[in-house]
Amino acid sequence: MAKSMYAYMALLWKRPYEGEHGLLMKQRLIKWRREPSIVRIEKPTRIDRARRLGYKAKPGIIVVRVRVRKGGLRKPRPRSGRRPKRMGIYGHAPRKSLRLIAEERAARKYRNLEVLNSYYVGEDGLYKFYEVILVDPHHPAIINDPDLNWITHPSQRGRVFRGKTSAGRKMRGLISLRGLKETHKHKWRKKYKERKLKKRHEASRGARLIAPKEIYEDLGREK
Repeated sequence: MAKSMYAYMALLWKRPYEGEHGLLMKQRLIKWRREPSIVRIEKPTRIDRARRLGYKAKPGIIVVRVRVRKGGLRKPRPRSGRRPKRMGIYGHAPRKSLRLIAEERAARKYRNLEVLNSYYVGEDGLYKFYEVILVDPHHPAIINDPDLNWITHPSQRGRVFRGKTSAGRKMRGLISLRGLKETHKHKWRKKYKERKLKKRHEASRGARLIAPKEIYEDLGREK
């Protein structure tokens, strides 16, 4: 069966740094790293991925490229004496993904728009680049669009800061990962089991040790 143009474009992005596409990416990254950290662009770099995430070439929708520095959080080294263990300059990794940080920065710059979704477009040794799709919920073209008018509802205001986007839901553990731990189903089962066993964390106020029945039976026999 013949493949569409989007299928071949998605195939290129499986290994974006190889072959002729790799040379193109090198030229792009040299240009992008010299630009401001948040840049509005005319068209998506990955049109196949953008269309899959809800992008449409119509008024009320814009695309922004965001540059985010890679790695964990940097903290200044303390001047007074400490053990290396207590320096507090290593291990400060953010709980958010860089993709979610990119979405939040775009939302802060364009305050009248809402984040629809985002996708990866490249990285070098220092930065990662993401493209964020932003929608104007007050534009007539969006209000009259049956595919996008859900974002005009008041419950969607500030959705990126409340973990409503795909990156936010992934951070919250609400996207299924083939039944692995840290998914929402695993958390529900864990909480249900704790309630059933009346189990509380030992650090909480009024916590008590719940020992198995066998231990209580052994203690009774010894008496």
